[in-house]
Amino acid sequence: MLSNKRIQELEMVMEFEKVEECFKEVSSWIENVGRKRLKETINLPDSLERLLQAQKQFKEFDLVASEYCRRGQEALKKMNQWEDFSFVDVHSYRVKLQTYEDQLEEFCTQLDEARHRVCETVRLYEFFDKVRQGICCTEEGVKS
Repeated sequence: MLSNKRIQELEMVMEFEKVEECFKEVSSWIENVGRKRLKETINLPDSLERLLQAQKQFKEFDLVASEYCRRGQEALKKMNQWEDFSFVDVHSYRVKLQTYEDQLEEFCTQLDEARHRVCETVRLYEFFDKVRQGICCTEEGVKS
């Protein structure tokens, strides 16, 4: 039994190393690209035309960022099996895993918030643009 436990532990360590490689790639992208691009969505342009361009660029970024989030979440699912094991040696791996999970969760939440903010800002600017056009048309009708 002890031998079987040790083999299971070694298999988990090998699996963790594969998953950790994926997390390192995801984590590196989040830190070097993702967070910087999310910061760009804080100060959105103040014209509808430029805002629509920013929205298009954000959608392209969002596709890539969502893929990284998906890959990270899939890797986490693979490691859910660790919950069933109580090996003392596994604790340090669980701590690393929790760190990756926290980072991924925070980034995915920020991505969702940015997606919502960009969408709502575009909707607001489109509404104001329609109102402005309506006022202009009304003013021209009154002048005629």
